[in-house]
Amino acid sequence: MQGIEKWGTAIRHVLLAAVSLLMAFPFYWMATSALKSNDEIWQFPPTLWPHNPKWGQFAEAWAAAPFERYMFNSVFVAAVIVAIQIVNSGMMAYALTHMKFRLKGAFTALVLVGYMVPSTAVYLPGYIVLGRLGLLDSYAGLILSNCVSVFSIFLIRQAFLQISHELVEAGQIDGASHFRILWTILLPLTRSSFAVLGLITFIEQYNNYFWPMLITKSQDLQLVSAGLRSFFVEGGAYGLKWPLIMAASAFTIAPLLVLFVLTQKTIMQSVNLSAGASKG
Repeated sequence: MQGIEKWGTAIRHVLLAAVSLLMAFPFYWMATSALKSNDEIWQFPPTLWPHNPKWGQFAEAWAAAPFERYMFNSVFVAAVIVAIQIVNSGMMAYALTHMKFRLKGAFTALVLVGYMVPSTAVYLPGYIVLGRLGLLDSYAGLILSNCVSVFSIFLIRQAFLQISHELVEAGQIDGASHFRILWTILLPLTRSSFAVLGLITFIEQYNNYFWPMLITKSQDLQLVSAGLRSFFVEGGAYGLKWPLIMAASAFTIAPLLVLFVLTQKTIMQSVNLSAGASKG
């Protein structure tokens, strides 16, 4: 039996390693293509590593467009939106799961119905509202128009439903306020869900393209996706300078890779703690 279990474990590890390599290969190909020439990118059979790596193409791509501005805009807007969504999603989910008030069921159903509405359906009314508030073409418009997410509320609500209401009642008996119960009892127990929320929201907002392009016109407010499009098309690089395109794509996803590395440990630790608590 032990021999069979060892073989099963080895097979699982091999399959997971193969899937990991398959998932990582596009990123490797993108990074190595940034070191090749145009002809080398299109040659057949393709090479896994360039014959003469052109490391200077990363600097050339960085200098070809204001990518530092694009990346700052994306990181700043995404980070602020993540912070706001964590706060309002936590408070909303707490109210829907551990508070009693009239029409609670109807309000919960309304939130779930809102989850089924496609985002494109609210683009026109959202644009009109921002225009009347004077928030078009501004950081405030980019942030405030994305600071509430039905998906975020739903995700944290599902996490809070796994927490026993007796813990909340014990906090209330001890005289703790709702805010204290939320941030000292529920948040530590569900921090893996908040970490997942932060990761998903940051990636979504960092890569957001259509809505920011719709409400902003200034180049100083362009996010990474819009900046890459400008570099590809308006700068004349599209179809002509693929090594620079690959280099720009490689360094613009660096913040996402850093964020994943930073949150991976938190997510795994929280999952292990939750599994241990459930077994206990």
